[in-house]
Amino acid sequence: MKLLTSKIIISITATFLILTLVHAESTIFYPSDYRHWTHIKSMIIQQNHPLFESFGGIHHIYATNLALIGYQSGEFPEGSIIAFDLLEISEKGNTVIEKDRKVLGVMVKDSKQFAETSGWGFEGFGSGDANNPIVGNDYKQACYECHTSQQEKDYVFSEWRN
Repeated sequence: MKLLTSKIIISITATFLILTLVHAESTIFYPSDYRHWTHIKSMIIQQNHPLFESFGGIHHIYATNLALIGYQSGEFPEGSIIAFDLLEISEKGNTVIEKDRKVLGVMVKDSKQFAETSGWGFEGFGSGDANNPIVGNDYKQACYECHTSQQEKDYVFSEWRN
């Protein structure tokens, strides 16, 4: 009985460790309330644009109150969060209509946790699904490398429209 109990405890501990490692891939969580944040801008990337394959569709950018300070000052404070909502589009009769979500990208300013990437952490959620983080530990190559071109704007592409 004692041996069986030990095996069960070891099994439960191993399962917990595996689950912890799986969740450790991303420390950025899906911000379920992002559509209540400040809307920064929208734009459409259409066919024939060089980024259409990866980023074609309509983009809506949302920011928390802290991130809004960064948009207005040019320097984003710790704790800033930006959400990038990318949706498929349909064009018909000279209109562009948003369709299904392709990805919800999230940037979080935390200089201690993300020191290697100039203070920014990145995650993407496939189809905007809170249970489907798709970037994980690949955020340096998948996101940050491109954002380095925006160093003078604190690594953020979008701008506040006055």
